[in-house]
Amino acid sequence: MLPDITLSSIGIGTYLGNADEATDASYTNAVVRAVQLGVNVIDTAANYRFQRSERSIGRALQILAEHGVVREQLVICTKGGYLPFDGAPPRNSAELREYVNETFIEPGIASWDDIVGGSHCMTPSYLQNQLDQSLRNMGLEYVDVYYIHNPESQLPYVSEAEFYTRLKLAFERLEQNRRQGKLTFYGVATWNGFRAAPNSGHHHSLARMIECAREVGGAAHGFHFIQLPYNVAMPEGAQVIEEAQWLGITVVASASLLQGRIPPQTAIEFARANPGITTALIGMSRVEHVEENLAADLYG
Repeated sequence: MLPDITLSSIGIGTYLGNADEATDASYTNAVVRAVQLGVNVIDTAANYRFQRSERSIGRALQILAEHGVVREQLVICTKGGYLPFDGAPPRNSAELREYVNETFIEPGIASWDDIVGGSHCMTPSYLQNQLDQSLRNMGLEYVDVYYIHNPESQLPYVSEAEFYTRLKLAFERLEQNRRQGKLTFYGVATWNGFRAAPNSGHHHSLARMIECAREVGGAAHGFHFIQLPYNVAMPEGAQVIEEAQWLGITVVASASLLQGRIPPQTAIEFARANPGITTALIGMSRVEHVEENLAADLYG
């Protein structure tokens, strides 16, 4: 938990939606309304809607500041790992390669070997580039939580030992950014990593991740957050959520509505029934969705 602030039990997510100006404006209005109704956790990622979700949040923060909302009242979380593109997806493989080459390879931010599966990278220089880009997109000096996005994407391509070596190097760079004031805490936002069986080859060890953080950041390291899907249809993360409680890690639940397939109140009640979950994220791109989903007591 962040010092001197209680995280709202519902957070606004910004994953889905078209890459167009109408959706940009709709997300901006939704974030403003969510904060007005008591939400203080705002979640996004560099690749959500090709950086457009971060930019929509940036505009919302400007509006909120004009209405007296103080930056320190909000918990703004973003992620880096996937290639984000800029405003729109590439039209073909040639355009994709040109974008990656011009944006990351030629400037020396990453090499082709650093990008696994054609879409994921978590080298220190790449994460630095993505963090700085996210701060510019949202007009911020710092984010409260910076997640490495789906690090399990690396596992089909590297050994377990190499994976944790890469993770440790990533954590080391994030610790440097903590000292520079660009982020407060960091963590991992996963899809399968904490839900996969330990012997599956796709599993994340939370204890081992914490050890990596201690090795580079000492006892006062900044690894304090994990994010994973948790809902009535995807309860597999219950064990790691319990483990996180004992280890002092804040758990944020994603996919709370399973992309609209679970009624909001059912999903919220299910998440709240697990005492290890601090915040359940709900994707809300329209004001009417915000008002419907926040009918429940945010801090109940």
